[in-house]
Amino acid sequence: MIRCFALVQIALLVASGVASAAESAPSSAAANPVKYKATRSLAKGKHLVFIASDHEYRGEETLPAMARILAKHHGFDCTVLFGLDGNGEIKAGESNIPGLEALESADGMVMFTRFQALPDEQMKHIDAYLKRGGPVMGLRTSTHGFKYGDKESKFSKYDYQAKTEGYELGFGHQVLGQTWVGHYGRNHKQSTRITIIPEKAGHPILIGVKDVHIQAGGYNAVPQDDWNILTMAQPLMSMKFDGEPDASKPPMASEWTREYTGANGKKGRVFTSLYGASEDIVNDGYRRMIVNATYWMLGLEDKIVADSPIDFVGKYQPNTFRGGGYARGIKPEVYLGFKSPIPANNVTSDPKKKK
Repeated sequence: MIRCFALVQIALLVASGVASAAESAPSSAAANPVKYKATRSLAKGKHLVFIASDHEYRGEETLPAMARILAKHHGFDCTVLFGLDGNGEIKAGESNIPGLEALESADGMVMFTRFQALPDEQMKHIDAYLKRGGPVMGLRTSTHGFKYGDKESKFSKYDYQAKTEGYELGFGHQVLGQTWVGHYGRNHKQSTRITIIPEKAGHPILIGVKDVHIQAGGYNAVPQDDWNILTMAQPLMSMKFDGEPDASKPPMASEWTREYTGANGKKGRVFTSLYGASEDIVNDGYRRMIVNATYWMLGLEDKIVADSPIDFVGKYQPNTFRGGGYARGIKPEVYLGFKSPIPANNVTSDPKKKK
């Protein structure tokens, strides 16, 4: 009887989190990556690695949804990696992304990260990929995708405020073309209309793209000489597509391409978007632009078709983006295959916080 009582007490402690030291301790526990095998040969078996760990804009929903579309409809082999807590559950913004060795065989890297301070054993794979000049797509907060601060790391040069000589302002500035600058419109109060620069209408990334309306508020952009700006973003006074423009905020650059040079001297194609939140990709025009940009960064622009399929694979009902508002209790393997809903649930409240 005493033994049974003790076992019950231990079980209760574990359930309440008191006995779960792993939850609060840094984790190196790996989880099987989510892999989507190409079902068509259109993309010639190219391998994409998606890296999702941001705190606010639900990259952990955007990226698996886009990976499914690209695998099922377009023939890319896709690997999706998430920030994980000590229990192996997805935790938005967590600086623990097991499985980055997948980049060794990657033809393209798609990033949706914010303020990551990855352990050197993980970060070394991103560093190696960039050294070889691999193609990169960076969405929204990836401009400030890394933040090491005072933390010692061999890779602190990637910090969004880095002062490293020759690599100033880190990954955002050196690869994507811009580090964090600031907001240009209020989230959940002002949506954003994205329009194509007329003289860029013939660019492969913009084939078939129209009526782009984004739920996220605007981000500032400070164009550099090497940007090929494709689109402009107009903050609106409402969350509606036909909302009135904010007269105090003229259009700002929103998507551009550029190149960076790897340590081996190879030029890598880059597509940067200041948008991409979970609710943004509900818009057909924006989703098509991301699909097209994937082809373009891999040099497959001759495969882009204006009416190629971009419909979601499996149910997609995104959570409203907000800081800390990620779905709880989800392990990556829930998203294996093409049928499970993304996100797996809409339980976004922290059970540890008192109501």
